[in-house]
Amino acid sequence: MAHQAHSYHMVDPSPWPILGAAAALLTTSGLTMWFHYNSPQLLIIGLTSTALVMFQWWRDIVRESTFQGHHTPTVQKGLRYGMVLFITSEAFFFLGFFWAFFHSSLAPTPELGGQWPPVGIKPLDPMDVPLLNTAILLASGVTVTWAHHSITEANRKQAIQALALTVLLGFYFTGLQAMEYYEAPFSIADGVYGSTFFVATGFHGLHVIIGSTFLLVCLFRLIKFHFTPTHHFGFEAAAWYWHFVDVVWLFLYISIYWWGS
Repeated sequence: MAHQAHSYHMVDPSPWPILGAAAALLTTSGLTMWFHYNSPQLLIIGLTSTALVMFQWWRDIVRESTFQGHHTPTVQKGLRYGMVLFITSEAFFFLGFFWAFFHSSLAPTPELGGQWPPVGIKPLDPMDVPLLNTAILLASGVTVTWAHHSITEANRKQAIQALALTVLLGFYFTGLQAMEYYEAPFSIADGVYGSTFFVATGFHGLHVIIGSTFLLVCLFRLIKFHFTPTHHFGFEAAAWYWHFVDVVWLFLYISIYWWGS
């Protein structure tokens, strides 16, 4: 390899972007087929191919950073900007759902009975499972910070324990949310209340699953000695994302579950 006079990472040609795009097309087409014709085959193919591309693309990135040393401080700075911008875009994504919720709830139309929750809707008790879920996510924010401090202090054993605890709390949250959905006295078809409730909390739930997976991958990497006290941006990005998911839940809890009931 020729000598490189700069600290940027010139990425090798990779098959994953085009294959990832194809997998995404298969997935969206599969969702259409599933919604309209109740045929899940194409969706299963799409999700499987998406998972395969994700696994192999991120495996390549782990190789480039951990084993080939391509992630210089300059490259890491770019990755940080990228993650900050991504989380910003996610914040605006949720802003749209909050906008829809407040648009309908602050001035309920006559069709809703002029009140919120609308006539005929029995909302969930905010002091029940939602409060427990709030405590779980706040606790997971503490454990992920504990894991971060342990990594920076080269305390591997505590880092693994704290990160494993964070992942378990994430999956516990998802289990409780699934149970609550199953027992909810209203559905996504119940007017604007049902649609704003399930779309906002459902997308948050999806983000919890994604964040838990992100942290689980970091846990495997931690066990395999991929992180050092000065070189662990993969974990940091996961922690930032997790804190974002935590903050979105606090807004959801206060506005939709508590104020909205």
